[in-house]
Amino acid sequence: MSTAAALPSTAASSEGTLLGHPKGLFVLFFTEMWERFSYYGMRSLLVLYMVNFLFIQPDVGARVLGFNAVKGMYESLFHASFAAQPLSSWIYGLYTGFVYFTPFFGGLLADRILGQRRTVVVGGALMAIGHFMMASERLFFPALFTLILGNGCFKPNISTQVGLLYPPGDKRRDSAFSIFYVGINLGAFLAPLVCGTLGQRVGWHYGFAAAGVGMVLGLIFYLLNQKHLAPDVLAQRRAAVVATKQSMTREEWMRVLAICVACLIVAAFWAVYEQQGNTLQLWADANTRWTFFGLTIPSTWYQAFNPFMIFFFTPLLTSLWGWQAARGKEPTSLTKMAMGCVMLGLGFVVMIAAANGLTDPHAKRSIMWLVGSTV
Repeated sequence: MSTAAALPSTAASSEGTLLGHPKGLFVLFFTEMWERFSYYGMRSLLVLYMVNFLFIQPDVGARVLGFNAVKGMYESLFHASFAAQPLSSWIYGLYTGFVYFTPFFGGLLADRILGQRRTVVVGGALMAIGHFMMASERLFFPALFTLILGNGCFKPNISTQVGLLYPPGDKRRDSAFSIFYVGINLGAFLAPLVCGTLGQRVGWHYGFAAAGVGMVLGLIFYLLNQKHLAPDVLAQRRAAVVATKQSMTREEWMRVLAICVACLIVAAFWAVYEQQGNTLQLWADANTRWTFFGLTIPSTWYQAFNPFMIFFFTPLLTSLWGWQAARGKEPTSLTKMAMGCVMLGLGFVVMIAAANGLTDPHAKRSIMWLVGSTV
């Protein structure tokens, strides 16, 4: 069944425009920039924190609430004795998997109960609390749980609000999302430079605290500028004059099927992509030379490579797609996604070559291997 409703049009444009777009777009831009700063700042440190500090403490079971239970689950599932790196990578995988899974429920919560704005505020507050909880070794696992819940509330509903700023068919919508994604990558680029440096050079907890501060700044900015945002979907539905239920057509079912297929591709892509915070970060830390002209930089800076490459290559690819579109030869969205998956796989082929013949686990390779895999 599908629901058809006479929803009132969003009038975000009545609040004024900036650079041809509703001001609300830039409210969401900076809010998401700070949220991504907090997320990627914490991610840049997470596995290294577990491997190089938290899980090598002799009394880790007493220091970290729930550690013995998690360790026992790991040993039972994999029939393996405890080792810091495999356990850390497993925890990272579980954390990241739930981060991508919970937005489904956050979307339902917003659409049916709280609305997008309130759900974003709840999510932002939970994430800020979670980052600050990371400063306590004992609260490590409750902190991860809090961050998962917060992300589930925040992530789906901040991007939804971008679309709500524009009426159906508005040609500015595509460029609006492009601008919004610049904010995502700006936050992702700055996060390892700030949080990673603080965590590795000053203290782990300073890096996590910096991530929490970033989330607080984003939440404050969002709360102070809500007047520029479009009404929630929930509010629009409640204001609707007509609401009817209709059976989905065959064409609509085919679209749903296409979305499901695309989701499988996307899931595979992100499962591999997120190794940047796990196996690739471990390689960057243990097997990469980070000294330039006598200056040693933190290994977490590796995680700034990808957003930098996005800044660099996006204009080039946009020009290429435009050139091909003018000639009727632009690849479809699914083709572009498939190309991205292939290129991501080739990046790991580069890393296989980097590791080939490496017998000393502490041997250092050139940073250009990581650069090549990212490109």
